[in-house]
Amino acid sequence: MYTPSLPGARPISGRKQRRRHWPASGARGGGVAEREGLMDRLTIIEGTLGKAFGVMGGYIAGSAAVCDFVRSFASGFIFTTALPPAVAAGALASIKHLKVSQHERTRQQNRVAKVKRELTKIRIPYLENESHIIPVMVGDPVKCKMISDWLLDNYGIYIQPINYPTVPRGTDRLRITPSP
Repeated sequence: MYTPSLPGARPISGRKQRRRHWPASGARGGGVAEREGLMDRLTIIEGTLGKAFGVMGGYIAGSAAVCDFVRSFASGFIFTTALPPAVAAGALASIKHLKVSQHERTRQQNRVAKVKRELTKIRIPYLENESHIIPVMVGDPVKCKMISDWLLDNYGIYIQPINYPTVPRGTDRLRITPSP
């Protein structure tokens, strides 16, 4: 596999590295890197404009060399089109609002805590993590899909089943993402 070196690329070192994702944290919603004071050490910032921003699409931010590399080598990017102006305007308005508002972040964090408390109360195990995503382990792809369908059919609640190859076989799970 070809992996060219990128000018200015540097690892975040000196800290235990583990994948943590909590876009609702940080004083302005900048996630774990903002919360931990590491924004100046990032090479690439990437994100989605769905869910929290209420639109669609995604973005990366980085040096000109990094962005050019992605533009040149990411086949999924090469064959996509730019966001329509109305969607870009909606994303911009959402970003401006969420950079200054704590209301949505606080509300989502409270909802996540409440869902975890209720799952604990009724003895449904989930993987503890620092994320707003609550993985409920099922371990069987058929059961995982069956539970997801049952919740949708009976309660109008869609909880995404996550199966192989996204996760290793036998670690199938439901992905609960409480919204504000």
